Amino acid sequence: MVEIDIEKENKAIAQEYKELLRISYQTLSEDDKKLIRKAFDYAVEAHKDQRRKSGEAYIFHPIAVAKIVASEIGLGATSIAAALMHDVVEDTAVTVDDIAKAFNPKVAQIVEGLTKIAQVKKDLNISMQAENFRKMLLTLNDDVRVILIKLADRLHNMQTMASMPEDKQVKIASETLYIYAPLAHRLGLYNIKMKLEDLGLKYTEPEVYHDIVSKIKETKEEQDAYITDISNVLKSALDAEGVDYIIKGRPKSIYSIRRKMRAQNVSFDEVYDKFALRIVYKSEPHDEKFLAWKIYSIVTDYYRPSPSRLRDWISSPKSTGYEALHITVMGPKGRWVEIQVRSERMDEIAEKGYAAHYKYKQGATEESGLDVWLNLLREALENSETNAVDFVQDFKMNLYAKEIFVFTPKGEIKSLPKGATSLDFAFSIHSEIGVRTRGTRVNGKLVPLNHELKSGDQVEVITSPNQKPTINWLDYVTTSRAKNKIRNVLNEDTKKIAEEGRELLSRKLRHLKISLNESTVNELVNYFKLRTSLDLFYRVGIGAIENQQLKDYAAKKNNTFINFFKNKIRRSPSTADEDIHRQQLSSNFDMLVFGPEQDKLDYTFASCCSPIPGDEVFGFVTINEGIKVHKKDCPNAISLQSNYAYRIMQAKWIDSSQQQFKAVLNITGMDTLGLTNKLTKVISNNMHVNIQSISLKGEAGIFNGQVAVIVQNNVILKKLIENIKKIDGVDKVTRVHKDL
Repeated sequence: MVEIDIEKENKAIAQEYKELLRISYQTLSEDDKKLIRKAFDYAVEAHKDQRRKSGEAYIFHPIAVAKIVASEIGLGATSIAAALMHDVVEDTAVTVDDIAKAFNPKVAQIVEGLTKIAQVKKDLNISMQAENFRKMLLTLNDDVRVILIKLADRLHNMQTMASMPEDKQVKIASETLYIYAPLAHRLGLYNIKMKLEDLGLKYTEPEVYHDIVSKIKETKEEQDAYITDISNVLKSALDAEGVDYIIKGRPKSIYSIRRKMRAQNVSFDEVYDKFALRIVYKSEPHDEKFLAWKIYSIVTDYYRPSPSRLRDWISSPKSTGYEALHITVMGPKGRWVEIQVRSERMDEIAEKGYAAHYKYKQGATEESGLDVWLNLLREALENSETNAVDFVQDFKMNLYAKEIFVFTPKGEIKSLPKGATSLDFAFSIHSEIGVRTRGTRVNGKLVPLNHELKSGDQVEVITSPNQKPTINWLDYVTTSRAKNKIRNVLNEDTKKIAEEGRELLSRKLRHLKISLNESTVNELVNYFKLRTSLDLFYRVGIGAIENQQLKDYAAKKNNTFINFFKNKIRRSPSTADEDIHRQQLSSNFDMLVFGPEQDKLDYTFASCCSPIPGDEVFGFVTINEGIKVHKKDCPNAISLQSNYAYRIMQAKWIDSSQQQFKAVLNITGMDTLGLTNKLTKVISNNMHVNIQSISLKGEAGIFNGQVAVIVQNNVILKKLIENIKKIDGVDKVTRVHKDL
């Protein structure tokens, strides 16, 4: 019985191998076929005693990965061979050297890159996970094919994950949505991206996934009939004009429907463009653009287009290399339909990404979008200063970001992620121009450095040799390239000033008969409530710590014993209360830490509830934006904790902080003479709190105002609110969670 099964299995394996050769996108030479056959035999032998969790022979997995590599990604013999052997080094006694001897160095290098990724430890906290993603991305430096094969491997694993435990399914699916789907998107592999996203949703939100799938099935017949109606109208019009084309109906992915439902807060039935039509036309290279606009003209003769939803990626291709014309038109029964217009070449690039680029790039002088992107990636990877979570966040932002196109003063076009600022533009020209930027003009008008650019803007950068980045610049930019360069320059400057500060501190302490040693440095760091010795030396270097403060420290150091008795015996209750209060303000609310190990991770505050230090909070690990910190009484807290329990992280405040935070207060009451004056006096003079903005409106004896203040923590904020309430005429003071 077993013999028959093995014979049957061997026949199935042989059949899969033949299928692999048949579906290859590249034309395979005899040498290519020999290489693939040799790799196949090598993998069959290496994995002969292994089986997957489902019970099938392990070799089916490498063959399936090789099939995705050959047909869906469209790579050649070297990659197909590497895909067949991608698990050999990790799972068997075979080494990379063995593969190099048996095959060639290139195949061995790709297999080694895939093995490095496979050896990344899986069950780790988020910062370690981020570090591992960074290591994985480093393999792009060696050969982009490593990541392409890894994407194929991940896709097949996602397709065959049913026999795994639920917690592993959720973890692998979350990781897929977090990094692999954005990578597929950035490499122009839209089909693979769509499959990864849909499978990711299937395991992270199974109920939502199955609900959408069943609704798509329910409406399939009606939608097919609707698309056929539109196709028939367009076919007769295109045939009359002699266009050589095919029309394909294309349902939107389950994941994109889910994203629309959530973003627009609508039900499945209210998502208006759940399907699309694609017109793929045959064309000579010089006629491509002309024919695309001719088809646009034909389509819009019959169906009214939405001008705001026209996307012309033929004149300005995406940085992934994607080219197409997207038209959203009003179809029959008042329903919107997206129509994509592509030439066969554009369609191939959209389906195969990198491989099709490579095929069509021969003889081209300009770098492809992929080459440009890989160069930017190398630049980001070279910057070892950035912490891993930051790096992955910036990297992901640049993977998925929508694009805008802006012009230089000479009319050259530049592509930037949506949300990029005029300072980002300066860094995109050259890092040295970025760091010397004094100002920017957009469309001839002087604008702030954090001015958000829009497609079509013409940007001019004004530089000065004396200009240097400040820490505020990190808030003015969105691209990882700009952030990395600013951080590098700031770190260099800080270290330089700190070195000078150390010398200066040593001289000043000598005058006070104190020697600068490790013990003194630790005492000074604690005395000035700083975090590190670098902070101390830097502050001395910039003059933030004055001579009198050092004299006070010396006096305290010399009178420690006397001070001890003064504090213990003679201190009055009010002084004690004051000291406790001061200690509360300075030492309870410094730093946010996460999880039982109290890890220091990068995070951002959620805009829905705008927490400040001291608030009861928790961390939420988002798919696209790292850790978001929410207040425990945030309107979204229940939904997040019930739907995404596995992404919730404990968070608490520790230590003291010099950092300041913005809080917005709404103030209402009866309009009285000199109210603004009283208000600013209480906030600025009495409480020494900085007012960022103030807006008061009076109407029929009632006033309504909003004040944005900068505070260190919520103890100060509560005290401030109490004092404002005491002002004559003030009725209510409430903290708002969003700066409207």
